[in-house]
Amino acid sequence: MSLQHHSFFIPPAGYSSSVLSFELFICLLVLAAVFGFWLAPGGLAWALSKPRARSAIPGPSGFPILGLVFAFTGPLTHRVLAKLAATFKAVHLMAFSVGFTRFVISSQPETAKEILNSSGFADRPVKESAYELLFHRAMGFAPYGEYWRNLRRISATHLFSPKRIGSFSGVRGEIGSKMVEEIISLMERNGEVEVKRVLHFGSLNNVMMSVFGRCYDFGGGEGEGFKLEGLVREGYELLGIFNWTDHFPVLGWLDLQGVRKRCKDLVSEVNAFVGKIIEEHRVKRAENGSGGDDEGSGDFVDVLLDLERGNNKLCDSDMIAVLWEMIFRGTDTVAILLEWILAEMVLHPDIQAKAQSEIDNVVGKNGALLDSDLPNLPYLHAIVKETLRIHPPGPLLSWARLAIHDTQIGGHFVPAGTTAMVNMWAITHDDRVWPEPERFWPERFLVEDVTIMGSDLRLAPFGAGRRVCPGKAMGLATVQLWLAQLLQRFTWVASDNGVDLSECLKLSLEMKHPLGCKAVARFS
Repeated sequence: MSLQHHSFFIPPAGYSSSVLSFELFICLLVLAAVFGFWLAPGGLAWALSKPRARSAIPGPSGFPILGLVFAFTGPLTHRVLAKLAATFKAVHLMAFSVGFTRFVISSQPETAKEILNSSGFADRPVKESAYELLFHRAMGFAPYGEYWRNLRRISATHLFSPKRIGSFSGVRGEIGSKMVEEIISLMERNGEVEVKRVLHFGSLNNVMMSVFGRCYDFGGGEGEGFKLEGLVREGYELLGIFNWTDHFPVLGWLDLQGVRKRCKDLVSEVNAFVGKIIEEHRVKRAENGSGGDDEGSGDFVDVLLDLERGNNKLCDSDMIAVLWEMIFRGTDTVAILLEWILAEMVLHPDIQAKAQSEIDNVVGKNGALLDSDLPNLPYLHAIVKETLRIHPPGPLLSWARLAIHDTQIGGHFVPAGTTAMVNMWAITHDDRVWPEPERFWPERFLVEDVTIMGSDLRLAPFGAGRRVCPGKAMGLATVQLWLAQLLQRFTWVASDNGVDLSECLKLSLEMKHPLGCKAVARFS
């Protein structure tokens, strides 16, 4: 082959440097594009969505690709998001990304009300854990549609009707009395009480009586009660954990945190446990020849079995999902709220004494408290409201909303598939909404009667709109009665370790250090 032919393959002088320069240019261009996406208001997930408006929703970019992921892996997500909203002057509405998930969040009552009452946000983003635990077939996570509307009708008309809530009054009072006895026993043995433990088991039995019509013994380390408490604890942890797969779908097949496997193991146990109880109810009803108790009697299993004769019938797997969700939603929320209340009572003995005086004036020191006494205890109601304000159990309203179509919020375009949240903690700690927000002052609710059932977004701990918590009235009735019983019988004072109000956000906003205190009997 000739030299001339070889020369055809020899690059001209300067060619290599030109190629390197071109490659460097391409790398810089790609890098600039990546950083451009990352630096976009709201971060990567927002940059990947099609812009439909001139003005972007303000918000932080977060880390490249990750976004604000580390805000959700820490214990104070509500405080981090509130601080960011103030920093970016985005209290009304802030955009951010967590991986490939688009978020908006409001820390202002009017915009929050717009989100929660909008038909565009009628759906829930279903976490992998919720889906694997079959909660997409229960009230909380069921997709918006006819099935969800049927569940809402069942809840409002049958499960949580005023008559049915009233029918459980005696059960609530009896369990409250048993907790009083347990506290007396603990004080005699230990000289102090770990409040959360007593409240947790009392609350769990209250829910079991409502749902299954039976109580359980949770002590001894064995038996059905021990197994049930373990199932509830595992489910609570799985629902509260930050699962990377929810925001980085590419990681789904890896199941890095083992969430999917744990969920599948739990579901098989739950199906066996609850399915057995449903079948026992069927057998008992057949033996007794009962085909349906009236609206105000029977447990939740009976209610759902009664519906088998009508158009609202649920299959067994859906019944299990509905009943199991009731247990999760009704157990720890009550216990956590009461623990916060008692912590504040220890720190504010003057407020505690005022509440006890009110109770004594209504029923006396030895009188048995009933649900019918609660309307005559306005100061006790104010204490509950003030605790819900300063320590909201669901500071981000627990479960977010999902845009089912393109919509407008606060004048901003929000594309379908966006997850919307409300920072209730930020609202209840905003001095423009609540004067002296860090002060525990129940009297503010005697000056102004603020409803907490969802119509006033200055304080809506149970949510609002279509997805408001269906069991809010039953939960409040339980908290108020048990608080009255505990304050009537004991004066709550600090132990040697004092009271630490540090927070930890799991599925609910809990005390980081469980309350240990002394319960001093007010009378023998």
